[in-house]
Amino acid sequence: MRPGCVRGIGIAALLVGLPVLAAPGWAQLAPSPDAPPVSTAPAPPPEETPAETLKVQVNLVDLFFTVKDKSGTLIPHLTRNECQVTEDKTPQTFKSFVAETDQPLTLGILLDTSGSQQRVLPLEQQAGSQFLEQVLRKQDEAFLAEFDVNVDLLQDFTNSAHLLARAMDKAQINIGGGSLGPPGMGGGPVPISNPKGTVLYDAIFEAATKKLNQESGRKALIILTDGEDEGSDHKIRDAIAAAERNNVIIYVILIADRELYWSQGEGYFGYSPAKQISDESGGRVIDVGNNGAKLQAAFQQIEAELRTQYVASYTPSNTKADGTFRHIGLECHGDNGENLKVQVRKGYYAPSPGN
Repeated sequence: MRPGCVRGIGIAALLVGLPVLAAPGWAQLAPSPDAPPVSTAPAPPPEETPAETLKVQVNLVDLFFTVKDKSGTLIPHLTRNECQVTEDKTPQTFKSFVAETDQPLTLGILLDTSGSQQRVLPLEQQAGSQFLEQVLRKQDEAFLAEFDVNVDLLQDFTNSAHLLARAMDKAQINIGGGSLGPPGMGGGPVPISNPKGTVLYDAIFEAATKKLNQESGRKALIILTDGEDEGSDHKIRDAIAAAERNNVIIYVILIADRELYWSQGEGYFGYSPAKQISDESGGRVIDVGNNGAKLQAAFQQIEAELRTQYVASYTPSNTKADGTFRHIGLECHGDNGENLKVQVRKGYYAPSPGN
């Protein structure tokens, strides 16, 4: 149970855009600018496009990962000979391997605007705006959404830090109900059946499947939340699977006003699910409490990691199109043979039969 959570209304239609947006919602998206052009030329004869070539193109597995030493220092100059990749414990061969700093970056920022975040939202807005100002380059793009009982798109994809900061300033805590007064009496809407709370898992699922699924290259979700979900239609496994299917790295900045929980006699349980989501997607959780300096440091760490990534790919030896989950293992070693810490997604889903 989240302190101050809204409990009076159900999830409305997801992500209805604001008037400034090019599209009214996430479900009506234009094709990504990175998508290949549609050809009007006649298809080549079968012998000109061998089936094996098509299979390799479909099954190529892309990996975006970060490597650190035991002290947490980023390691930026490894070669493919210093790393080994396995799939379901079977060794694989890198098709490509490069340390990449300038590849375009696609970001999604998700703000938790439920009642429990009322005292920390201003910190999130200030630090988030500064982060976007520092990290976004001309070739990058980002979108911003807030979630509480609903998921609402505040700013669609743009490379303008100014537009994103302006949208971030418009984020508002959903203060209906909770400690601010009984629903229907100035504190919130009259409650109806199937009350909702904070739809964190729904927000991740929607962002991964309706926004970032159309993008290529490096994709990351940065979520500012206390990590607790109440009322999502999707489960945590659904949210993680959506990130894995679309190769989305998730960073959770855990910003939790624990004093608010304690003052209302409630426990706090947000860390464990936040860690699970971030670890399995190849990101990490950064716990900042309600400390503004730690929040700014967290954004700086994320920026450094996203700009010091490796990009690798391999063609899996298991060519079955069975839709199963394949576990990825990636190990890297330093100059002295020491094991290094690798942040990479834990696996991917093979193509389904007929795809």
